[in-house]
Amino acid sequence: MAARAPEPQVLLCLGALLARWVAAGLEAVVIGEVHENMTLPCGNISETRGLVTWYRNDSEPIFLLSSNSSRPPAKPRFSLVNASSLHIEALSLQDEGNYTCGEALNETRWFQVWLQVASGPYQVEVNISTTGVLPNGTLYTTRGSQVDFSCASSSRPPPMIEWWFQAPDSKTEPFGNNLTASCFTLLLMSQNLQGNYTCLAKNLLSGRRRSVTTELLVYAPPLSDLECWAEMLPRLFLLQLTCRWDGGYPDPNFLWTEEPGGVVVGTSKLGVEMLNRSQLSDGKKFKCVGSHIAGPESGASCVVQIRSPSLLSEPMKTCFVGGNVTLTCLVSGAYPSAKILWLRNLTQPEVVVQPSSHYVISQKGQSSTLTIQNCSQDLDEGYYVCRAENPVGVREVATWLSKKFSLEHRGIVGTIVSLLLLGLAIVSGLLLYYSPVFCWKLGNTIRGQDMGDVMVLVDEEEEAEEEENAAEEEEEEEKKRRRKPMRGRPHRACIAILVVVNFERKGGGGERYRNINDERESLIGCLLHAPYWDRARNPGMCSEGN
Repeated sequence: MAARAPEPQVLLCLGALLARWVAAGLEAVVIGEVHENMTLPCGNISETRGLVTWYRNDSEPIFLLSSNSSRPPAKPRFSLVNASSLHIEALSLQDEGNYTCGEALNETRWFQVWLQVASGPYQVEVNISTTGVLPNGTLYTTRGSQVDFSCASSSRPPPMIEWWFQAPDSKTEPFGNNLTASCFTLLLMSQNLQGNYTCLAKNLLSGRRRSVTTELLVYAPPLSDLECWAEMLPRLFLLQLTCRWDGGYPDPNFLWTEEPGGVVVGTSKLGVEMLNRSQLSDGKKFKCVGSHIAGPESGASCVVQIRSPSLLSEPMKTCFVGGNVTLTCLVSGAYPSAKILWLRNLTQPEVVVQPSSHYVISQKGQSSTLTIQNCSQDLDEGYYVCRAENPVGVREVATWLSKKFSLEHRGIVGTIVSLLLLGLAIVSGLLLYYSPVFCWKLGNTIRGQDMGDVMVLVDEEEEAEEEENAAEEEEEEEKKRRRKPMRGRPHRACIAILVVVNFERKGGGGERYRNINDERESLIGCLLHAPYWDRARNPGMCSEGN
């Protein structure tokens, strides 16, 4: 037999009771989530229960189910648990509302339950305005740009939106929160704003959370100019091409090509390529092209041209025995810079001169000097080879080093002889001045000796000039004597003439010496033997013509 619907009088009475019960504040709140099961308790009484009936309170009470088995539930999703609690399967948003249970024992008691159904958040949508996306999905922007952030999620009730930021190797920190949506803008992006941005959507009713994390990279184009150069690896004799473009993030990409022709030599992020000698030739050019993800779009480039060395050195050098000598070798035109070595002798060019106390080697730029200290005739005379080598080529130049005895030794001997002659001249002058008789005897003695005992050294080129100067001086002296006759006791004048002839450079000096000396002897004899008053009356009697 079908169950009858409650009569209007009963419903009116039930509505009045419910209103009075709500006014008394006897209301329980239960929160469930969509698609989940929920059980609504009927009061808090645990003892034996009477007949229990559940109603849904909309505009008017609606019967749901009863503990009386003769009355079937309104929907199959409804059932009783422990003969009193209402169990609802697969909640939907339409199940949200007020529920009332009535218990008929000695008297009927009513209990009300408020069911709230939460939904979501199911999906979180994040939008970040950036420069681009990497192949792996990572977002990136450029330094100094403006970036807009927004986040939203569908939920019932509307969710709370929070933003969190975590820089690399740092703790997570909040950016702020807002209801329903959250948008903000970062101006002038910098490197310290690179990291993970998390949008968190929270259902305040159910407490359910959903979040989306997005990594944002801040890239920066290089600030410096692109530079490229070539250098030689010292031990391997390989050519290393290096390209540098500093100040950018991440590292740029480099492409080395051989010009002309554009043959690819290599690509890398380091910008370094190694070439052996088979790939090199004098004057060859290599081009480096740098590109960066943050720009500029055309990239940047530079070119290097390699050259073999050229050498400049002195072909001959002289070293005085016991002295020092410096050999210089100048390298020009080499790119990359050449390695400079000093070698001994052409027969064994592989013998390298090693720095020591005897050999001092110094280098400034592409100029090298080899200083040989305390030269030895037997050990140091010979060829010295300067070798300049870079991966492009090798050049050598030889210098012949000859030895000579030091001028210092000659100078010492000459100085001693000069001092002896000077002392002899001073003593002779003093004797001649204070003892004219001794001068006359000395003159006779000298005239009686062999002229070969007198040894004179004079430079051949200055001999004629000295003879003319001596004649002029004699003339001047004679004129002075004529103008100013000597007073007092007559005495004889003593003239000593020293003529020096360079026997080392020219032979036949003996005959020339005798011709000159004969003339001087006749003049000296006249001056020594002629009386003063005779010469005073006849001044020209002792001239060379008489």
